[in-house]
Amino acid sequence: MSTKKLERRVRIKRAIRGRISGTPEQPRLSVFRSNKAIYAQLIDDTKGITLASASSKELEGTVANTVETAKTVGQKLAEKAVAGGVSNVVFDRNGYLYHGKVKALAEGAREGGLKF
Repeated sequence: MSTKKLERRVRIKRAIRGRISGTPEQPRLSVFRSNKAIYAQLIDDTKGITLASASSKELEGTVANTVETAKTVGQKLAEKAVAGGVSNVVFDRNGYLYHGKVKALAEGAREGGLKF
């Protein structure tokens, strides 16, 4: 990734994090996308703890970096969240565009029962 794109993403990320925050009742669903995998966490920012997490590395027998895998990760995270008593979340796209894998993860989480 070029330095200019990375700086832009970090700037957007900081602006977003200044506006949103997770609570125990409505945690922050944070997305991280790498070249090989996609990760999602439910974070309670008041205590600084992760309530649930899921990644494409946990899924066996799948290609780790596809839109379909991202949707499955979202569904897996939603299952863990609902089992933990969480139904409402705040979506933190972490500076990434709401398109492709990030959008698929969000749709999978919604299908799994999370509201945002």
